[in-house]
Amino acid sequence: MTANLKEGDKAPAFELARDGGGSTSLKSLAGKKVVLYFYPKDDTTGCTKEAIDFSGLKKNFARAGAEVIGVSPDSVKSHDKFKAKHELDLTLLSDETKKMLADYGVWAEKSMYGRKYMGVVRTTFLIDNKGKIARIWDKVKVAGHAEDVLAAVKALA
Repeated sequence: MTANLKEGDKAPAFELARDGGGSTSLKSLAGKKVVLYFYPKDDTTGCTKEAIDFSGLKKNFARAGAEVIGVSPDSVKSHDKFKAKHELDLTLLSDETKKMLADYGVWAEKSMYGRKYMGVVRTTFLIDNKGKIARIWDKVKVAGHAEDVLAAVKALA
């Protein structure tokens, strides 16, 4: 899954369409700490809880000098509806081509009830202000995750 990327590696560049129109790139975030959290699907139970948790801590992340960005293969239109429905205050990027998901190693074979399929493995990357991966959380469990990431951001010099 993320075997291709490890802490200390340069974060893969990206530019993706974002909620509300326009795009966001890693280059446009240069000099900031970036929390990239990859999630499977808008408006599902775990993904909604994760987004609400990160959104609720947005001001704390901003005070710690970090931008929080969610990424899924859902469309911009889906992201816009998801944000409005749950009053989310964070950036959501759309990777319908799944190129960025593959670059970060989070587009992988999954299994449910014996059925194999390709999907997003819930993973979070903390990128430092020099564009290097400072921390990776694999196969994330949602409960308490946003708080763990915030603690890591605060601990990052």
